[in-house]
Amino acid sequence: MGIETSLPADSILTTQLQRVINWARRSSVWPLPFATACCGIELMATAASRFDLARFGAEVVRFSPRQADLLIVAGRVSVKMLPVLQRIYMQMAEPKWVVSMGACASTGGVFDTYAVVQGIDQFIPVDVYIPGCPPRPEMLIEGIMTIQKTIDQDRIPRGPDGNRLPLNIAVQPNYEPRSQPAPLTIGLT
Repeated sequence: MGIETSLPADSILTTQLQRVINWARRSSVWPLPFATACCGIELMATAASRFDLARFGAEVVRFSPRQADLLIVAGRVSVKMLPVLQRIYMQMAEPKWVVSMGACASTGGVFDTYAVVQGIDQFIPVDVYIPGCPPRPEMLIEGIMTIQKTIDQDRIPRGPDGNRLPLNIAVQPNYEPRSQPAPLTIGLT
């Protein structure tokens, strides 16, 4: 059924233990969604059959911070929600990753008010920024793949104190929007 059928029974496989650990971590990224607005709908769409996040080993969405290693902050974060977000981040086990999905989570978006946090990176370290309002599901998949490449290549940056530093990667759009299927006829009579 798998690789066992193609290998002889007495074969030996040698590799580095760190590569096996990185492969296991890359292939089983478990996201914890912190979806507060319209970006949450796009986050849900990535797990649907059209985009199929399961292809990348990230379909096991966990709602417990102790079982997740990828925090996806999708949408605006209010000042009252911020302590909850920080507590969730602190409860996650290392190595943990953070994705800031959408303009609201990254910069506050159109909500330039005293009640909305103007970028979660001021309070928790962010690894991947996904731009857009709301960003497409392909962008989120690209962000998760960026984290998986970092894990696989064992390029986890460490500070002088040994703590992991954020990656600070901004994902570029990887799609070209199509033109309107029908011409606009509003107000042309």
